[in-house]
Amino acid sequence: MAKRAVRVFLDSNVILSGLISDKGPPRLILDILTLGLPFLAGLTGRFNLIEIERNLKKKAPGALSVLNSYLPKLNLTVIPLPDPDEVRRFSGKVEQKDIPVLLSALQGKADFLVTGDKKHFDGIKAKHTYPLRIVSPAEFLEIVLPDIIKSTDH
Repeated sequence: MAKRAVRVFLDSNVILSGLISDKGPPRLILDILTLGLPFLAGLTGRFNLIEIERNLKKKAPGALSVLNSYLPKLNLTVIPLPDPDEVRRFSGKVEQKDIPVLLSALQGKADFLVTGDKKHFDGIKAKHTYPLRIVSPAEFLEIVLPDIIKSTDH
């Protein structure tokens, strides 16, 4: 029986960092996702894509074409916007702006939420149990790279 793919949810800052720089863990994660490896499934939220587009329009409008050409190569499953009632229920458990990110990751049944804003999620790690790990891009690579190397070696 085939092993279930590891589901990795990318926060907006990871996608933006990976697009802007051709070096570092965020870019490596994006590059790995473009390989279409069967044991790794990339996710992000509609909320995240809206946030990315808004930030690029404001700070780097020329990069929108890079986003639009690169995004399809990532094969990301896009999780719909969370229900407003659900967002209200999570109020106070995590920073307000991060609630849609957490809810999207949970809705997508992510194994990992990869974010550069890990400190914003520290409170929920201490108080609540969720079926995902919140990690930085570097931590995610430390966890999955050995498996990626093993499965590509024949």
